[in-house]
Amino acid sequence: MKTILLLGAPGAGKGTVAARLAATTPYRHVSTGDMLREAVKAGSPVGLEARAFMERGDLVPDEVILRIVRERIEREGASGAYMFDGFPRTRAQADGLDAMLASFGAKLNGVFLLVVPREVLISRIAGRRVCRQCGAVYHVVNMPTRVEGVCDRCGGPTYQRPDDNEATVANRLDVYERQTRELIDLYRARGILHEVDAAGSPEATRDRIAQVLAAWV
Repeated sequence: MKTILLLGAPGAGKGTVAARLAATTPYRHVSTGDMLREAVKAGSPVGLEARAFMERGDLVPDEVILRIVRERIEREGASGAYMFDGFPRTRAQADGLDAMLASFGAKLNGVFLLVVPREVLISRIAGRRVCRQCGAVYHVVNMPTRVEGVCDRCGGPTYQRPDDNEATVANRLDVYERQTRELIDLYRARGILHEVDAAGSPEATRDRIAQVLAAWV
């Protein structure tokens, strides 16, 4: 069992890069956000537990997140290759992940930190627009709609989410830096942290990571 982790600030493109890596490498994309939504929708015991926290507006506890990840690995098999996207977020989650992997006779093989200048991150997020009807995502510069304010897919109105304005984005980046500094230092000290230039296209970032993965074979 091989496991890698993608770390990066909001707007760094973790989900997009992970999807491209999953399409071209043996690594399965494990997004805790997606798994939370799936568990809640399925009504599994851990999903119902997570939903209770979410409905109250509380953060889902680390222990519940870790149980959801374990269920995913047990369901798909502990002999595969997994790529965690945006998890762990805290030192407690990191320690829990280490213990979980050890129980499978595995360990975290590598951590890829997607490095993007702060001004680029703000531009990426603040320029994002979402369709109110179908949820399609656009960008005013990188992927604009054919008609401003109108979704190409369904014709619904597009809007900027409240947490995507520049002031809120700047605060989110500050929070991210405070939360992940300890993780970055932890993985750097272990010698498994790889800093990757992610300011360009998702394909270029994928290729940089894929080169490192290919060298492990």
